[in-house]
Amino acid sequence: MALVEIGRFNRFEAHILEGRLKSEGIPCFAFDAEASIADGSAFLIPVRVMVDESDAEAARRIIDDAA
Repeated sequence: MALVEIGRFNRFEAHILEGRLKSEGIPCFAFDAEASIADGSAFLIPVRVMVDESDAEAARRIIDDAA
């Protein structure tokens, strides 16, 4: 499995996207989601949403359709 980044989002958007991708059968991971320990800094550190490279095109379509 070779992971590729499909985007960087704030922590809340990343977790919503993670749930959407998983509901579509696309395994994914949110990297750096808990990197910040300071209260109120949820928007300061972008969260990388990663998928297997074979799922990247489908994942990007889902993101585009949601926008």
